[in-house]
Amino acid sequence: MTLQPGARRLNPDEMTRNSTLLPTHRPAFHGSGALAFSTKGEYGVRLMVQLGRHYGSGPASLAEIAAEEDLPRAYLEQLVTSLRDAGLVVSTRGARGGYELSRPPIEIGMGQILRALEGPIAPMFCASDDPEHALICDRSSRCTVNLLWVRVRDAVTSAVDSMTLADLVPLPGTPAVTTPALTGAVTPS
Repeated sequence: MTLQPGARRLNPDEMTRNSTLLPTHRPAFHGSGALAFSTKGEYGVRLMVQLGRHYGSGPASLAEIAAEEDLPRAYLEQLVTSLRDAGLVVSTRGARGGYELSRPPIEIGMGQILRALEGPIAPMFCASDDPEHALICDRSSRCTVNLLWVRVRDAVTSAVDSMTLADLVPLPGTPAVTTPALTGAVTPS
């Protein structure tokens, strides 16, 4: 594809906002860089946010959440098992059954949710919190690069551990909190 004289390439955000260029569906790229969470993490966080919005009003059905978030119900059923096993959600059987948070959103850390869904948060096995993962790499005892991976792990875990589910569940009538990281701005460190 060649550009016409004077034309410029659009970034993915511009492409999705400009409906004359592309349909308004979600772009294929939404987090597959060097450090990315899987759909387990993405969909599981969205599920938990919906349960946070329903907090205090009884169990929510996965069918309703799947429809509201445009997610496959069967996949949510798999994810909710991990969340239940981690003690983050409880289930209720019956006609009015469903799932609800096991405690208030402010008491559920985002790191807890992501670890329940994804396992240890680490860019490399050798940088996992689990000491046994360091044994997988035979270079661990003499590797100086491990320092980088540990610092990346610490930065990511610090970010997710500093937030609770309540940070992502706005109170009725209030807008969601936005931060520079969520809007794409780069902040100096």
